Amino acid sequence: MLTQQASLLLSLVMLTATVLTYAGLYLARQGIFPTTFDWTNVVNHSLPLALAAVGQGIVVLTRGLDLSIGGMVDLTNGLAATRLTGDPRLDGLWILLILLVGAAGGLVNGLLVARARLQPILVTIATLAIYQGLALWVLPTPGGQVPGGLTTVLANPDAPTGLVWVAAVAAAWFAFRRTRVGAGIVALGNDPEAAHASGLPVLRLTVIAYVASGFFAAAAGLFLAATTTAGDAVAGNVFVLTSIAAVVLGGISFFGGRGSLLGAVAGAFTLTLVVNVLFFAGIDPLYQSFYQGLFLIAAVLLGNAAGRLARRAR
Repeated sequence: MLTQQASLLLSLVMLTATVLTYAGLYLARQGIFPTTFDWTNVVNHSLPLALAAVGQGIVVLTRGLDLSIGGMVDLTNGLAATRLTGDPRLDGLWILLILLVGAAGGLVNGLLVARARLQPILVTIATLAIYQGLALWVLPTPGGQVPGGLTTVLANPDAPTGLVWVAAVAAAWFAFRRTRVGAGIVALGNDPEAAHASGLPVLRLTVIAYVASGFFAAAAGLFLAATTTAGDAVAGNVFVLTSIAAVVLGGISFFGGRGSLLGAVAGAFTLTLVVNVLFFAGIDPLYQSFYQGLFLIAAVLLGNAAGRLARRAR
């Protein structure tokens, strides 16, 4: 098993390799390197998945799983597209409410998993369906409109300022990891029995992890609405699996307690860039999912091979 630092390094190496491959294929097809507009597009389209992956990663660190993320992205995306009007003060209240909706959805998941002792996969499949149904009630057909001010702040189309949000997530992770709650979540994932025996509030930490996942899923819904400038009650469905894939690429262990949320962010950017790589490689869109799957398998095998080499070196 790779250490947390080695897993993060490997995810960054894969991201760098994907960036270089994308730039090389772009140069071969267009005769120039990607422009600022192209990199801005990559950043803006990566941010919703990156935020969803952060939420998923927090739950996975506790040995859990949150399949309801896609439904919460659907719901909050629809709310953003239908409730935001362009009035700064009113929109500020709605943004806060949308984030609270995400946290409340996560609270429901956490209570069912921690208090009712239900399996995370069963709970979050059920709430996925519930949140998707609510999303269709809020926005039955694609449409609505997101104020231009929100798009400028969250997904500025003129410059890759979205990297500021990535830096904010990184800073928040470093701070969170050093809090009692952050350390407790990691300890819980490492060994639930030992965490309970040492007096850690296991049930509370589990609930907090799911609340955080719902919060970040809501943030992903807001960023998705800002990027597309409209709403779609099924646009978030793809995040169910891609958030898990980003966590895998980021080196977060499904056995809990090992990995960095920065790796999940790197995994999200890698997955977004892979789509661009396949496009400029001339791959038929009908077969892109096939090659994305091959890439994910290859990345996991590479991580396992690196882990074996690390163990032999020690």
